[in-house]
Amino acid sequence: MIVGSALRPPPPPVRAERTVLDVVVPVFNEETDLEPSVRRLHEHLSGQFPYPFRITIADNASTDATPRIAARLAAELPDVVALRLAEKGRGRALREAWSASDAQVLAYCDVDLSTDLTALLPLVAPLISGHSDLAIGTRLARGSRVVRGARRELISRSYNLLLRGALGAGFSDAQCGFKAIRADIADRLLPLVEDTGWFFDTELLVLAERSGLRIHEVPVDWVDDPDSRVDIVATAVADLKGIVRLGRALATGRLPLSQLRARLGRDAPPGAVPGVPTGLPVQLVRFAAIGVLSTLAYSALYLVLHGPVGAYAANLLALVLTAIGNTAANRRLTFGVRGTAGAATHQLQGLLVFALGLGLTTGALAALHTWLPDAGRGVELLVLIVANAVATVLRFVAYRSWIFRSPATRQAAPARQETTL
Repeated sequence: MIVGSALRPPPPPVRAERTVLDVVVPVFNEETDLEPSVRRLHEHLSGQFPYPFRITIADNASTDATPRIAARLAAELPDVVALRLAEKGRGRALREAWSASDAQVLAYCDVDLSTDLTALLPLVAPLISGHSDLAIGTRLARGSRVVRGARRELISRSYNLLLRGALGAGFSDAQCGFKAIRADIADRLLPLVEDTGWFFDTELLVLAERSGLRIHEVPVDWVDDPDSRVDIVATAVADLKGIVRLGRALATGRLPLSQLRARLGRDAPPGAVPGVPTGLPVQLVRFAAIGVLSTLAYSALYLVLHGPVGAYAANLLALVLTAIGNTAANRRLTFGVRGTAGAATHQLQGLLVFALGLGLTTGALAALHTWLPDAGRGVELLVLIVANAVATVLRFVAYRSWIFRSPATRQAAPARQETTL
């Protein structure tokens, strides 16, 4: 007789571990690359990633054999699922896949696996630990190794420079197809992201940065895919439209960033000056107003000094004097930088930028005297004002992206050089 076995309580049910990482692979007509790439990704995660994972193939309206291949891979490989969408758009695919996921950390990589997969664990480790909120692979960091053509290199760097100037972005690489986000952060941000295409990444990162979230950057090894089907012209146009739309939304306060920051427990960006608006349109208005006053002061100084010292010396003295006043005014009123710390450096940087204006105006003046030797003071002044207007545009970009970069961006910069293991 067996005693006690009937009275022993049944063992507790085995509870499946929560998926820690869900890597989404958005695809459109990728019947050639899909299977080898997913198998390679699955092999890497199975052997190198120490947490439960899932691979989600997000097919956004493919018209070739991609859906059938995705379904077969999902049936054959454990922890691989296929998601079929009726409409195109990489951003749409990521939104749908991430919104439906129960994983702790949500990531994505391009199907061509241009990024070396050894960077995957360093990418998501700060999110798993709670140290950071988002993570991006960057091809523009010092430790990155990148193989790609000169044209794509120029386009990428120009785009990221444009983001710094137009939206004040502090992250270094918006376009690398290798990113991750904590699921709780995605729940807050995804409803605010409007783009469904290639601008999705940029919009998400800008909103995260403006909400005070921490973005971790990992240098990656990246090899360009020569068979890339991205329409560069169409993508560039769409990105420019996205920048304008997002800039307008940020300027008008349509995005509830302060409420989002409060819900997430984030303080205002370090060093921000209360009561000083820093949105791009506000900065442009203040910069323009100071520019008008500076131009009037420059014009008056030039006319007063022209007689005693001549045209070229008058131009130099008027530019230097107005440069000092212009830099000081923009430092305090346009970009909200107060106190004496760094003031001398800012003035020196401002003078370097105004040296560009001196070169442009001096060149314009020399050209005028070559073509019209008998030009009067009025014509000289008109030519100099036009040349100054060109220099002014360049000066604003330098102010915003170099001299008076936001405190949050300056403080975040050192952290981007570290790689969490």
